[in-house]
Amino acid sequence: MTDKYAVIGNPIDFSKSPFIHMSFASSTQQDIEYTKILGPLGGFKETVDQFRKAGGRGINITAPFKLDAFQYASKRSPAAELAGAANALSFAGDEVIAENFDGVGLVRDVVHNLKHQLKDKRVLLLGAGGAARGALLPFLYEAPELLVIANRTLSKAQELKRIAEKNQTQQNQVSALPFSALAGMQFDVIFNATSASLRNELPAISATVFGAESLAYELAYAKGLTPFLQLAKSSGVKHLADGVGMLAEQAAEAFSWWRGVRPDTSKVIRELTVPLN
Repeated sequence: MTDKYAVIGNPIDFSKSPFIHMSFASSTQQDIEYTKILGPLGGFKETVDQFRKAGGRGINITAPFKLDAFQYASKRSPAAELAGAANALSFAGDEVIAENFDGVGLVRDVVHNLKHQLKDKRVLLLGAGGAARGALLPFLYEAPELLVIANRTLSKAQELKRIAEKNQTQQNQVSALPFSALAGMQFDVIFNATSASLRNELPAISATVFGAESLAYELAYAKGLTPFLQLAKSSGVKHLADGVGMLAEQAAEAFSWWRGVRPDTSKVIRELTVPLN
């Protein structure tokens, strides 16, 4: 019997999740159906209830429902608890289990696919929203020399710093700064987890944060050379990446969680990659 999965969001037409998961299913010989659900604003619970009644086994969540999914769950993983949001749910009878694979997917893309280690590196995380929260613990596990969380609103960055210090398992140096304090500082890996690129805007950062051998990583995907990546490229950065690898890797984590087999992501990443030039 074919098992049913889906992704829910609003809007949802842009989602590549059905293509990714059906590619995974084909390569791993899993009998699943994976569809898109346009969730009405304010109607997350009713929509997911209906999907479960129709036999749904699990669901991915994209904007703006990650907080709704977190609240909907009866059980939450540590990653979901830390992020305060869920990007995947699994249904087992009356139990709804929430997970958040965004951070682990991001780290796997950087370390495994792009071959950029975070251990003993100077890492800059721009933004302090849900994406940054999800990345926080996986970043700490990689033991960077320094993790700087920078945000336009300093208090939000400081909140993430407190969370990091509470959850860190080793002696990571974590700092919280406003964007204006980054001038003159340079980092090995710079992540743009702000929403600026979704508006085709540039975070208020100085080009001095980039070194020629830095990795500039844009969490948004399929947008080409965003203002953030343009600034990095014009600053001489050789290593540019967007979030397509993160998208594929977090999907693979969810697929493995649901199906018990982890698919290879390389083919999907190749097919979804947009040239950064």
